[in-house]
Amino acid sequence: MTAKTKLKTVALSKNYDSVVALAGADIEVREGEFVTLLGPSGSGKTTLLMMVAGLVQPSGGEVWIDGKLSTYLPPHLRDIGMVFQNYALFPHLTVAENIAFPLRMRRMAESEIGKEVSRILDLVQLPAVARRLPRELSGGQQQRIALARCLVYKPSIVLMDEPLGALDKKLRDQMQLEIKALQRRLGITVVYVTHDQEEAMTMSDRICLMNHARIEQVDTPETLYFRPRTVFAADFLGDSNIFKARLSAGRLEGPGGLIVQGLGSGIASAVTAVIRPESLRLLTNGEATEGSAAGKLENVVFVGGFMRLFVRLADGTILQAKGATAPGLKLPPPGHAVRLGWPAAATVLLPDGGTK
Repeated sequence: MTAKTKLKTVALSKNYDSVVALAGADIEVREGEFVTLLGPSGSGKTTLLMMVAGLVQPSGGEVWIDGKLSTYLPPHLRDIGMVFQNYALFPHLTVAENIAFPLRMRRMAESEIGKEVSRILDLVQLPAVARRLPRELSGGQQQRIALARCLVYKPSIVLMDEPLGALDKKLRDQMQLEIKALQRRLGITVVYVTHDQEEAMTMSDRICLMNHARIEQVDTPETLYFRPRTVFAADFLGDSNIFKARLSAGRLEGPGGLIVQGLGSGIASAVTAVIRPESLRLLTNGEATEGSAAGKLENVVFVGGFMRLFVRLADGTILQAKGATAPGLKLPPPGHAVRLGWPAAATVLLPDGGTK
């Protein structure tokens, strides 16, 4: 059974005089889904989030929430919760008072407020901090309290704008898993903004990749990574080998003698080819694969659990390979002639230069 649509935008746009902040954004978010708006600074992701929240008025298009047209509905009538990077906790109120604040604004009975505050503190695993002030908590604890304050009144949709940006990497990684586990347990709908690709891949059911005020591609993390539809998508997410090539009768000919066989039939055409580094490996003498390229090993970079290998082809093109490390792993020295190989299925072809 397909989950119902919780949020939908139709041709949503925002202009500031001659500057286009968002151009014709169409997206649907299903109930219980975790969707991340990902992209570089200025791509339009926060503008889109703010229009969904009702904090920015659109120049055109529509916002639908729970099947109701909500484009110009005031923020307090949209049943939306928000979590920000700076937590936005009241410094003079205790943790319990901060969490209780939205309930009091909704005129909930005081007898019920205490129960709800206790429930949500248990949920975020911080029952012992109710009487503390925000400054007496760590950054991770403050972020959990900000999330608790948002969740306590059970909003229809939770919007998060780079909520983990102020945390160090180890704590940020921990909070990513905690937020995702909480979202799954409660079945809440989340729209999350970040420019961190690893964060988006870790947390999202789907990613809405944005670039230059437009939606580039909306897909699951796996599809977006292994089957990007544009050069920007291939280049922004992870590492990629991207090059111009010629496809003819199922044979791809790329720079420096690079060849890929078995790509299907079709008329001769210029394409942009994308190969992820982890799909490439060093070949032994006489070993044959559908894709292959010969060159000299330029550099080997050890990065803990994996290694990056950089191979320079005959025309100067650099291909990057990436593989797992192991104790005692033997690799040829830099300057040594090597061959790289990969399966044809790991080659993604983007027609017309890969712009669409």
